[in-house]
Amino acid sequence: MKQLVLFLLSLSFSFLSFAKKLEVGKGKAFSSITRALAAAAEGDTVYVFEGVYKEGNISVSKGVHLIGVHYPVLDGQKKHEILSIKAANTFVSGFIVQHSGYATLDDPGAIKVYNTRDVTLCDNILDDNFFGIYLQYCSNCVIKNNRITSYGVEEQQIGNGIHCWKSDSIQIIANKVTGHRDGIYFEFVTNSIIWRNVTTANIRYGLHFMFSNNDAYISNVFLNNGAGVAVMFTKNVKMFNNTFQENWGDAAYGLFLKEISDSYIFGNRFIRNTSGIHMEGTNRIKVEKNIFEANGWGMKIQASCMDNEIVSNNFIGNTFDISTNGFLVLNTFNGNYWDKYEGYDLDKNKIGDIPYHPLSLFSVIVENNAAAMLLFRSFMVTLLDKSEKIIPSLTPDNFMDHSPLMHSLKL
Repeated sequence: MKQLVLFLLSLSFSFLSFAKKLEVGKGKAFSSITRALAAAAEGDTVYVFEGVYKEGNISVSKGVHLIGVHYPVLDGQKKHEILSIKAANTFVSGFIVQHSGYATLDDPGAIKVYNTRDVTLCDNILDDNFFGIYLQYCSNCVIKNNRITSYGVEEQQIGNGIHCWKSDSIQIIANKVTGHRDGIYFEFVTNSIIWRNVTTANIRYGLHFMFSNNDAYISNVFLNNGAGVAVMFTKNVKMFNNTFQENWGDAAYGLFLKEISDSYIFGNRFIRNTSGIHMEGTNRIKVEKNIFEANGWGMKIQASCMDNEIVSNNFIGNTFDISTNGFLVLNTFNGNYWDKYEGYDLDKNKIGDIPYHPLSLFSVIVENNAAAMLLFRSFMVTLLDKSEKIIPSLTPDNFMDHSPLMHSLKL
């Protein structure tokens, strides 16, 4: 057995010894990346030295390491998909990739990965491309530490920063994405993680999920996008420790949930959004230990939602903490801190002695007639809300937190 192990080790070292290093650049063995790739074999490393390379579409059909030295530039001249990867075990790092072609039929990108696995794209700078990084039918790929910038004005005229389609086990880690349609887009992507990314000033969403089950997004920042995050037609999603901030607009929100189930929203910060969370057709979602601060609406929970738990959250400085468009209460609130709570705590157990009704009468009126916001902060509205708390007439009696906290949670 020992001899077999030694034989296998020696065989692997012999394969490694055959891996070549090819150099591209001024005064190097190769003057073009395309020629170096043609001469390379599986497992070789191609070093590309600084300079501007205008080679049209560069296709990688062998599993090689393609490494930029001092950030060489791959320029698509507004005509081409720049780098097409069609081989497993490919590694690309250290490039500036700019000026891809623009087209709506074939979705050209700065870097596009086709039907393969075990591809790593890291430490690249992508500038002024239609799509940034595009994965289709891929698995076990890593997209890490890339800076992806474009300058889209209308969503119909620009693609997504990181676009993943029908893929599995993808890792999207510590990228910065700005100026695209969606910062990160997942459709039919499973068992994947989005971690420590920053998406800002994207036209539509910072992150967009569609039909993508069993995924997690953790410790990301979604700042000043058209809307923060949309998760649609999905189940078993974990959303932990993200920041949703400054996502403003008529139909904007920090987090939009539509037709999702069996998911967990924990430890997030919803700061200064039109709506912190907007929920439609959601079931069995647990919303726990989040901060909702200075939003227009902390949460909008439509009547189509049921069996959701909202527990141990802080609601601070929101115009409206909760809003709904129905009267049937199918969700539970428990142990949250509400800065508008005016109850008392005679037994000093840090829990209010009377339940709190977070649904104000005026929020119900506004939900059915948006123009009523013109009357916000008027004496009549204040009087209506005070009267409704004493004698509920239009808000559901059982829409309440039975154990409101007297002090905010340290989250």
